[in-house]
Amino acid sequence: MTEPHTGAGTGPGDAHFAVFTDRADAAAVARSFTHSGGRTLTHASGRPWLVGHWHDEEIITACVGSASLAVVGCCPVDAGELRRRTARLRDLAELDALARTLPGSFHLAGALDGQIRVQGTASGLRLVFHADIEGVRVAATRADTLAAVLGLDPDVEELAVRLLWPAPHPLSETSMWRAVTAVPPEAAVVVAADGRTARHTRWWTPPEPVRPLAAAAPRIRTALEQAVDARTRRGGVVSCDLSGGLDSTSVCFLADRSPARVVASTWPGRDPADTDLAWAQRAMGYLPDVEHVVWDADASPLVYEDLLGIDDLLDEPTIGVMDRARVLHHLPGLAARGSRLHLTGIGGDHVAWCSEAYYHRLLRTRPLFALRQVRGFRALWQWPLGGTLRALADVRPYGKWLADAAGDLRGPLPPSVATGLGWGMAPRLFDWVTPQAERMARRALLEAAATATALHPDRGLHTDLEQIRSCGRVIRQWDRMAARAGLPMASPFLDDRVIEAFLAVRPGERVTPWRYKPVLAAAMRGIVPEQCLRRSNKAAASMDAADGLRAHRADLLALWEDSRLAELGLVDGAELRRLARRPASPGLSDAILYSTIAVEVWLRGRARVRQP
Repeated sequence: MTEPHTGAGTGPGDAHFAVFTDRADAAAVARSFTHSGGRTLTHASGRPWLVGHWHDEEIITACVGSASLAVVGCCPVDAGELRRRTARLRDLAELDALARTLPGSFHLAGALDGQIRVQGTASGLRLVFHADIEGVRVAATRADTLAAVLGLDPDVEELAVRLLWPAPHPLSETSMWRAVTAVPPEAAVVVAADGRTARHTRWWTPPEPVRPLAAAAPRIRTALEQAVDARTRRGGVVSCDLSGGLDSTSVCFLADRSPARVVASTWPGRDPADTDLAWAQRAMGYLPDVEHVVWDADASPLVYEDLLGIDDLLDEPTIGVMDRARVLHHLPGLAARGSRLHLTGIGGDHVAWCSEAYYHRLLRTRPLFALRQVRGFRALWQWPLGGTLRALADVRPYGKWLADAAGDLRGPLPPSVATGLGWGMAPRLFDWVTPQAERMARRALLEAAATATALHPDRGLHTDLEQIRSCGRVIRQWDRMAARAGLPMASPFLDDRVIEAFLAVRPGERVTPWRYKPVLAAAMRGIVPEQCLRRSNKAAASMDAADGLRAHRADLLALWEDSRLAELGLVDGAELRRLARRPASPGLSDAILYSTIAVEVWLRGRARVRQP
C-alpha cells in the first residue's frame, strides 16, 4: 500500500476522507477530492482507495493481496494483529465482528476483491455518507465533502426540518443534501465491485438490558479503563475536565492511573449555588500528581457568545454553536501547559443514566416494582398524577406517535411527563417559523411516519439510543472545532464498547429515583474515592444561558437583520428581531431558539467560507 500524496496531512483529531472502489472511473473521480495537503492511500493496483486528511497517529493500515483494512481515529489495535486479520479476510461481512470488538472511536474501511466497506460508530460520533458522482458511488466521512464535488446547495426542505425543536429520528440523521445519502450509525455501506451499486448492512445491535448491576459493573469498569487507556497509553500530557461530577471525575481518576501526566481543568459556575469547584477540590485531595487549573468564572464565555464570528466548516447545523466559545475557551491554555489531548466526561449523562420511559414496559412486566419507582419519579420531577397515567396508558407505535406530532407542530411544549415516559419530546415549531417552512416540515414528518420504526421496540431503549446519537452529532462537530483550535478532544463515554456495557444493565437498576447514576458509582468504586462518589446532582448552566441572552442580544439582533433563513422564506425576521430586543420573553429560557440559531449560523458560516 503506497501513499504517493503525503503532504502535511492535518493535526490530530480532524481525520476525514473519501473512499473509492478499485476502478479507472473511480480513480478519475478521485482527482476531484485531491487537494493541497491531502493524502492518498491506494489499492494494490495503485488506484486511489482513501483520499483525505489524517495524521499519522490516527491511522493503522494493512494490505495483504486484494484485501486492505484501515482503522482511522482512536483505536489501540496492533498493526501486526490488523495484518493477520486482513490476511484471513474472505468476506467483508467478517468486519462486523471486528468492529464489535475493538475499543476506541474510529472509522473502519475495508476493501476486498474490488468491493469496499465503510462504517463509523454506533454512537453517531463518526458518520458515513455516500453519493453518485459521475456514475461512481463514493463514500465519505463528511457529507459536505461529497456535496462540494457535486456543486450542491443545501436542500431547503432539509433546512425546514432542522428548524423543528427537536428534529426526531429518523429526520435528525439525514444529510443536508438530498443527493447525499446518510448511512445509519448502526450500519456500514458496501459498494460493489462495479463501483455503482451500494447497500447498507447492519453491523451493530444494542444489547438487551438484562444484566444485573453487580455483574455489569466490572464490565463497565473495564470498558471505561480501555477507553481512557486508548487515549493515554502513549504518555505525554493530557488534560481532563474536572467539574466534580461523577462523569468527569471518573475519567480524571482513570487518566491519573495511566502513563500520561494529567492536567485537570475546572470551570466554576457564575451561580453562587454552583458547587462544582468544591467537589473538584475534594477530588484533587486524592490526586497529588495532577496539576489543577481553575479558571476565572467571570472570564468564561456565556452561552450565545461570538455567534456572528463562527466560520467552522461543518456538514450540518448543530446546536453546539451556542456553547462553542465556552467549549474552546480554555483549550489554548491547556495546550500551553503541554496537553496533547483533552478528555471530557461528555456522554456520561446519556449512558450512566437512562430514560424513565423504560417504566412504560416495566409497568406491564413488573407492575408492583414499577409503580413504586414511578411514585418516586413523580415526586422527583413533579409529574401530575393525571399526566402520568395518560403517559403510561399511551400505547401508540412510533410511526403513529410521529404522525400525531406532525399534526400539532404549533401546540404548546409537551409536558415533561409525556416526554419522560413516551417516545421522546414531540417536535414543535414556533411563532417565527413561516407557514411555508411548517408545510415542508409537516410533509417530511408524515413521509417519515409512514415507514419509520423506532430504534428499539422498548421506548426506553429507543430514547436512550436517540439521545446518545444526538449527543454524538454535537460532539462530532465540537471535536472538529477543537482540532482546528489546536487541541483535540475525546469523550470516552461515547465509545461504542462503553455504551454497550452501560446499555446492558437492567433499567430498573440504571435509572431510579432513589440514587444518582448508581451504575457508574458501582463501576468506579475502588478507583474513585467513596467521598467523591457521593455527589447526587450536577450543576446547571441556566444562569449562564439567561445572562447570555441579555449580554448578546445585539449579536442576536444582527443575526436576524440579514437572515439567510428569512431570505429563503423559512422564518419571520421581524419576529426574531423583536425577540432579540426582549431576551426575557417567556419561553426563551427553554432553549427554543437553539435549532433556529443553529441553522442560521450554519448557513452564514458556509457563505463566509465560500467567499474569496
